[in-house]
Amino acid sequence: MVNADELRALIDGHHEWLLVREGGRSFPLNCTEIDIEIGAEKTMFSFPDDAGFHSWRLNGFELEGSDLAVDVAGAFGRNRETLRLIPRTPAAELAAEVELARLKKANEIGRMIADGHADTRLERIALNTGNGRMAQIIFSRGKTQFGAIGDVTAAMTPEAIMTSAMLWYERLGKRKKKPVLDVWIVAEKRQARNLQKLHALLSERWRAIVTIFEISRKADPAEIVELPKRQIRDLWREKSRPLTLPDDPQPSSIARELIAASPENTDIVYSKQGETVRFHGLPFARVRTMMGREKAWFGIGKAKQPLTPETDGRLSTLLAELELNRTPEPPNKRHELYRTAPESWLESILRRNIKLLDANLILAPIYNQFRSSNDKIDLLALRKDGRLVIIELKTQPDREMIFQAADYWRKIELQRRRGILAAANLFGGLEIIDRPALIYLAAPALSFHRDVEYFAAAVSPEIEIWRFELHEHWRSAVKVIARMSHSTNY
Repeated sequence: MVNADELRALIDGHHEWLLVREGGRSFPLNCTEIDIEIGAEKTMFSFPDDAGFHSWRLNGFELEGSDLAVDVAGAFGRNRETLRLIPRTPAAELAAEVELARLKKANEIGRMIADGHADTRLERIALNTGNGRMAQIIFSRGKTQFGAIGDVTAAMTPEAIMTSAMLWYERLGKRKKKPVLDVWIVAEKRQARNLQKLHALLSERWRAIVTIFEISRKADPAEIVELPKRQIRDLWREKSRPLTLPDDPQPSSIARELIAASPENTDIVYSKQGETVRFHGLPFARVRTMMGREKAWFGIGKAKQPLTPETDGRLSTLLAELELNRTPEPPNKRHELYRTAPESWLESILRRNIKLLDANLILAPIYNQFRSSNDKIDLLALRKDGRLVIIELKTQPDREMIFQAADYWRKIELQRRRGILAAANLFGGLEIIDRPALIYLAAPALSFHRDVEYFAAAVSPEIEIWRFELHEHWRSAVKVIARMSHSTNY
């Protein structure tokens, strides 16, 4: 007999729970939303989730640490599964703990600044308003005021940190009383080294304003060390990642069948782990060859299931849903299949016909089909005059767009200068001339961030940046409605 009173007491011991189903779906619950009803012959366990309200027979439960494993089943013992109930920290309490930990890190950065530089007086230590992810520190040395900024989450990208530092500096520089004229960025070792590389790509003005400091934990207590300000030419001494591409990737038989089901809408992206089949850029199937046998999984997002004769009908249903809803004019433009992964959709259109963007471009077919790293650029092309072109695509405003593209430019330019791209024969024998790569930023006209020109002006004039504004209805037809240079030298 199930001890329902004990289970009720355990559930009431925590106000908030996370319900996790066997398929991995989760749903937050309050203890009052979970009902246990004791009957003459059975005990019912009732709960809501995103699919509705459920009332199932309670077979038993186990306490695993602080988690509860609840054994339930439907009518006549069907659909038996084990639900997991995981206690959650109340949101307000969790937010307070997170803020306290971040403030502690901010004060640690402030202490390192004060300890490492004589005559330094800390004037203000706070977290940025909004998301509280950045430490913002004001300090003075003599009559000069400085600002320091640091990521207290250890999760921000160098591009996000740099844009935050610049915008904060602009606000501080406009103060009539005690304006801040220099900004320090303080970061852990790996983050600081990546910021140092990004710093080298800035204009002379911004390279003078911003200084990168690395947190060194070799000593106790930790201290900050100023990193040298590098020039762009210093970046070419670095070691380049090898470019590993297949000679002539061929789709597996399963991938060919999936493509044949909707050839105008599907394509393949290759990786070391296998093939990804996409519908207008949205991955819906994965194929891997293991021990000489092809195996496939299908589904959107994390909801994947093996492709077998028994599940073939579900795949057909999924394809029908994609053909209905992931089209330029679906019945409902708020449908998840229409709204998901818009940048990949735009990329898939341009992969088929890059001349919609610029008639002078030729794509590198193998490079753009093969995903070798997480920071893979959107598209790599060659202009007819032999210059490389890095194409960065966006469909939503992103203030980090400029610096993301600049960092991709650094990696591609290093490979170009080392002869790695020429040796890979990416463009079928066409020559890559000895001139720096270009950057093309492409997005719907209203989807460029309002600060895009401000950040473009912060990049070194050695990096040539062009902006392509697309018609808002790009899903129906990609049309360039405006083209302009963001580089002062061009």
